[in-house]
Amino acid sequence: MGLVTTILTLPLAPVRGSVWVLEQVVQAAEDEYYDPEPVRARLAQLEQDLNNGLIDADEFDRCEDELLDRLDAIEEYRQSKRSTP
Repeated sequence: MGLVTTILTLPLAPVRGSVWVLEQVVQAAEDEYYDPEPVRARLAQLEQDLNNGLIDADEFDRCEDELLDRLDAIEEYRQSKRSTP
């Protein structure tokens, strides 16, 4: 940016700073939401609950399907982020 442009857009600096902060917050939230590790941990806990008799096979199948669907969605999101420049 040139000096004139910088001076003319100086009043917009707080807006640009706020936008940057919001972009960082959104990115952090997306990173946390699309992290596969908590889903994998829940799958492991679910299997352990089944083996310990805390849940029955029907509930295990239902929950496992939901978690596997979630992992698929996470993988699709990560693939789309890699292919986007």
